[in-house]
Amino acid sequence: MTTDVRSSTVDGIVRRSARRTPGRTALRYADRSWTYAELDAAVSTAAAELVAHGLEDGDRVAAYGHNSDAYLIAFLACARAGLVHVPVNQHLTGDDLTYILEDSGSALVLADPALADRLPRGVPVRPLRDAEGSLLGALGTPRPFDADRDARDIVQLLYTSGTTALPKGAMMTHRALVHEYVSAITALDLKESDRPVHSLPLYHSAQTHVFLLPYLAVGAENTVIDAPDAETIFDLVEAGRADSLFAPPTVWIGLSRHPGFATRDLGGLRKAYYGASVMPVPVLERLRGRLPALAFYNCFGQSEIGPLATVLGPDEHEGRMDSCGRPVLFVEAKVVDEDGAEVPDGTAGEIVYRSPQLCEGYWNKPAETRDAFRDGWFRSGDLATRDSEGYFTVVDRVKDVINSGGVLVASRQVEDALYTHPGVAEAAVVGLPDARWIEAVTAVVVPRGEVSEAELLAHAREKLAHFKAPKRVVLVDALPRNASGKILKRELRDRLAPLTSPADPRSA
Repeated sequence: MTTDVRSSTVDGIVRRSARRTPGRTALRYADRSWTYAELDAAVSTAAAELVAHGLEDGDRVAAYGHNSDAYLIAFLACARAGLVHVPVNQHLTGDDLTYILEDSGSALVLADPALADRLPRGVPVRPLRDAEGSLLGALGTPRPFDADRDARDIVQLLYTSGTTALPKGAMMTHRALVHEYVSAITALDLKESDRPVHSLPLYHSAQTHVFLLPYLAVGAENTVIDAPDAETIFDLVEAGRADSLFAPPTVWIGLSRHPGFATRDLGGLRKAYYGASVMPVPVLERLRGRLPALAFYNCFGQSEIGPLATVLGPDEHEGRMDSCGRPVLFVEAKVVDEDGAEVPDGTAGEIVYRSPQLCEGYWNKPAETRDAFRDGWFRSGDLATRDSEGYFTVVDRVKDVINSGGVLVASRQVEDALYTHPGVAEAAVVGLPDARWIEAVTAVVVPRGEVSEAELLAHAREKLAHFKAPKRVVLVDALPRNASGKILKRELRDRLAPLTSPADPRSA
């Protein structure tokens, strides 16, 4: 079979790069290196292996593993084989993990061997990689694979947290992601000559779809590492193997505070990308003071749009440190009121989008899909303002989602976990300013009888993944409410924020 000549698929961008520069290094991970031709051949071999396993077009395949070359090959192989890739946060366990596997109806889980024992019993599992890191024979004899693929096919379910405890799977097509790659390449000035290092989890849409895949599209030399370790990143920069890095503000804060930041030769770092949460201005100033030639880009968006929606470029920061920039190439945005009418510049409202980058809706959630796509626009759930020059500034979230270290945490789920403790009469969970996490998950609890903060923290950590558990519990006599009885979370944030400022050592 042959691919539609008008089709542009996710795996197709690697195939094109392989034809254009077959011998150029595409990817490095650990002690392994792949040329573009080798990477493309590995994707075909893995795709053939998946189909031979009995999987059919449209079957969902979950990926539950840490960063590796195998993780990337698995995603591209699913795309080439007509399967729907379901990236799963490798820190999820218990009910959170089971929910995503069951909701997606995953026919197979590709899991790192070290994580496989966390999976529910009876789930079909194959190793994502063996001790040597190989995936489904992808390091063995190459096997050709080709098939007809439509750019409108669903290629990935990106699960994103909402205001309830149940995540939603955004259905991303090849077409949506390829459009987003072009937007990223254009807005972020991604070049073949760049040497990016990819350190954040590849299950996260930003690292994969804003950087790794667009960089593969332009033919750059990419390095994937296990985690954003400062020493590893500094070593790569000094060795001339890395000049571009994306990280949330929490990581940039850690890098700027590392002893090596002041002593290592980091002049080779040329491009600094940040996003997922607000970058504190003092941190940005400290980074720019140490590396004055470093170009900073602020990236903003959400999984449902691929996820890049707006960018604030290096020459746009002056006087706009709190702005998330202007819409990227394939995104149209405006700010509206509750009725969907556009509001005047400078007025806060919900930011809404129109774009070929948008998801098709939420998997198995028609009501949520209808609610999100209204009047020809996608309702983002973010409260923002727009100025007369077209720059957007996010001022709050319409939904009560906490952005802790670049990971979205649904406050409702944390509250539900706290309510399982007999000593909790009422609970409200908010995000408060934090030196390390930007927003720390903070629980405000009206106790029933005698109960301590330490006891509630321990209880929450037993019920939740570590990144969802509160960093602090505040015990109060009553929660503020409006006339209809709704808890006023903004009032809680305003009341407690001065007690937990960005410089508060208790939150580090």
